[in-house]
Amino acid sequence: MNERNMQLLEYGKVKQKVEEYAVSYLGKRHVDNMLPMTVLKTAKNALDETAEALVILNNGASVPIPSLGGIETVLQLSGTGYVFDERDFANIRLFLQGCGQLAAYMASKTALAPRIAAYADSLHELTTLKREIDRCIRNGQVDDGASRELTKARRKIAAIAEKIKTRMDALMSRHRSIMQENLYSMRSGRYVLPIKKEHRKLVGGSVLDESSSGQTVYIEPQEIAHLQHELAELRAEEVREETKVLAYLTGLVEESDHELRINVETIGVYDFLFAKAKYALAIGGRNVGLNDRGFIRLRGGRHPLLGPGTVPLDFTIGKSYTSLIITGPNTGGKTIALKTVGLLTLMAQSGMLVPAGEGSELAVFANVAADIGDGQSIEQSLSTFSAHIRNMVDILKTADRSTLVLLDEMASGTDPGEGVGLSIAILEALHRRGATVVATTHFNEIKHFAAETAGFQNARMEFDAETLHPLYRLRIGEAGQSYAFHIASKLGIPPEIIARSQELSSSRGIDRAEAREVPVSLPDEDEEPEEQVSEREATGQAVTEENGVGSEAPARQFEVGDSVRIPYLGTTGIVYETEDWRGNVGVMIRKQKCKINKKRLVLHIEKKELYPDNYDFDIVFETKENRKKKKLMSRKHVEGVMITKKPED
Repeated sequence: MNERNMQLLEYGKVKQKVEEYAVSYLGKRHVDNMLPMTVLKTAKNALDETAEALVILNNGASVPIPSLGGIETVLQLSGTGYVFDERDFANIRLFLQGCGQLAAYMASKTALAPRIAAYADSLHELTTLKREIDRCIRNGQVDDGASRELTKARRKIAAIAEKIKTRMDALMSRHRSIMQENLYSMRSGRYVLPIKKEHRKLVGGSVLDESSSGQTVYIEPQEIAHLQHELAELRAEEVREETKVLAYLTGLVEESDHELRINVETIGVYDFLFAKAKYALAIGGRNVGLNDRGFIRLRGGRHPLLGPGTVPLDFTIGKSYTSLIITGPNTGGKTIALKTVGLLTLMAQSGMLVPAGEGSELAVFANVAADIGDGQSIEQSLSTFSAHIRNMVDILKTADRSTLVLLDEMASGTDPGEGVGLSIAILEALHRRGATVVATTHFNEIKHFAAETAGFQNARMEFDAETLHPLYRLRIGEAGQSYAFHIASKLGIPPEIIARSQELSSSRGIDRAEAREVPVSLPDEDEEPEEQVSEREATGQAVTEENGVGSEAPARQFEVGDSVRIPYLGTTGIVYETEDWRGNVGVMIRKQKCKINKKRLVLHIEKKELYPDNYDFDIVFETKENRKKKKLMSRKHVEGVMITKKPED
């Protein structure tokens, strides 16, 4: 799977949501490494496991996932010569206790979740290690009874400490009058008396420290110096014996290294499974059928990142048609529908339950390719169009029967005539490769192509004609229609203008629902179509698409921006200049400007359905260089700057 395509479909955001439910570092790592699986059996097994985890969550008690706190460090240092300390063993003991609790818990869930309950069989109890940690470590310290030598050392320490305390009490009584305060303290691990500085020569011993003010000196009395020395030696012996105990326990950990790693990995898998199940619980996720035939059926599917207010999506593809063209108004939910299909596919292939109704089914694809942008502007930059083309180049390189292709706003970002032709050619190529394709578009020609071509189907996002609001519901088998007259009337255009608009529209004499562009080459230069045309002009008739000869030319004059068909050339063009006194119309055909008599032209698509109001047609008809010159000349006179026009054919 291509990482960029997955990010376009917001797969990474879903992973972040799932990761929030993981409680261990390893569970979070599994989520971070999660990718869609491309083998049907593997993906289905992962889905079923998550479904079992959800069943357990729905049956009450919380799952006792053990803490992995400190365990990662233990595994990293095991076998390196490092001796673990009391805190490390406390973490290990807590982990082993948690493993035992989880094993018992999962054993009780075998009937509910047989697949994932079986994972607990791999957990090792490590009884000896657990027992020895309990014997040797207590309350975060090495216990007195951890070894015989440690027991002896600590008994001696206790005896010497008692002797020192007794003598210090006696010394305090003797020197009470010259002490700064009535208590003794410790300096550098040795007992001292706080004596007023002016009386320090009255106490035999060594000065180990003095106060910051200099008024108090801390003296180790000579009477206990030998006892303190003996105590220090015993303390050192105690540390040596504690280290021996810790080294012994470290050896047991290293002997159990393999079993500990299996336990840790098992806990990580459980944490990962239940993180997916908890996320499914949050979004209303459900187990769905999977297939490798490219068949998708969503009943009430929802985009998981949009919350409960999202309108459910009913969607089907992969049986009588493998390419679906979605039309509809801006902000009508076309892109969301596209992303929902793609994201739910990625989720299901990752073993994540999806927010969809019962009876839903998704397909396993080897690749999910997407070209999704904002698609909201008619005038998009060349760089945006170039990015779309680069995406399509990559998609066409890999697309096959196991590819789901999602294309948003086809034919956008360039000249509509060329963009439509290119889009249809791409759709045909993807269909030949057997890819499953879902595309959105604003352009009627692509919709007409889908209506006429086997393996293709139209769909539309519903629109409330009364409120002028999109309904975000997808209706498959119907192409979107123009609401121009209705919206114009609702927004206050006078009825007489609406009526005249309808009259002009109906007078075209062409059924646009059946129109389709067939790319045909222009005639060679040595051909002479003019003679054929002149014969038809003598009849006073206009050429039509069906039989080459038709009724009288329509009353409506061609307008700049209209798409027209030139039947004798077998192609279409865009009107760049209205008819002159001779009835000749300026038509641009594949960047070549021609003058053609209106009788030889048939209206294909009105400009209002191709371009927005106040569209700058210089973008279509002028060169980039001339557009720059026009802009410059509109601001000021520039000596020597001229706009040159190529002669028209």
